[in-house]
Amino acid sequence: MDVTDFPDDLVQTQATWNATYQALTAPRPRDSTALRRRLLRLSVRLWWHPYWETVPSVPTGRSRLRQLARVHGAVPVG
Repeated sequence: MDVTDFPDDLVQTQATWNATYQALTAPRPRDSTALRRRLLRLSVRLWWHPYWETVPSVPTGRSRLRQLARVHGAVPVG
């Protein structure tokens, strides 16, 4: 599985999830309830994305997606 095989929206969702998680782990996060809710919504999008029905090894794919999103950097949490 090549990392370029991931749909752009899936990579963007993972990057947003990473940024949201990072914001939530900061000391005294601003509006932690909203951040937790956003993290849950993003988790559902990641878990149930149609892309996962097309890959032979979902656990390996999820791991590579997380790595790819880390390499591409964080997106702003808004």
